[in-house]
Amino acid sequence: MSRRKQGLVPEDDEPELDISSLIDVCFLLLIYFMVTATIQPRESDLGMTLPSQAPSDTPPEISPMLIEIQDDGSIMVNKEERLDLAATGQKRNLPLLEARLGIYKDGATAANTDPLVQVAVRGEAPHQSVIDVLNCLVGLEIQKVTFTDFSNN
Repeated sequence: MSRRKQGLVPEDDEPELDISSLIDVCFLLLIYFMVTATIQPRESDLGMTLPSQAPSDTPPEISPMLIEIQDDGSIMVNKEERLDLAATGQKRNLPLLEARLGIYKDGATAANTDPLVQVAVRGEAPHQSVIDVLNCLVGLEIQKVTFTDFSNN
């Protein structure tokens, strides 16, 4: 009878890695970033009053402010006053529009009414300019905002 050679069992050449400690570190980093993150409200979370379907019988005591956003992103107020050409800074501020809206809001408060703003957007206007104007309105806590169409103007 022939003898069979019993060879050594070949060992795996690839080393094993214990990743249980890496999983713990990942969870710790996840918890750290969740705790230290600042939550900023999105535009959809901001409350704005929408107009009703039927027009009201009583006209407002103070005339509404018309903000036009032009094709190049510049902003016109009441068809006569050209304000900011574009938003500036990291938070995309519109300082001239904020100042003008602040004056309008103070006048409406003095007249004991809520400020009413109409926003008209040209067809080629950048979307970011519309968001910048809405953020400016929210920053001043103006909630009565209506979008108008240029076909009536």
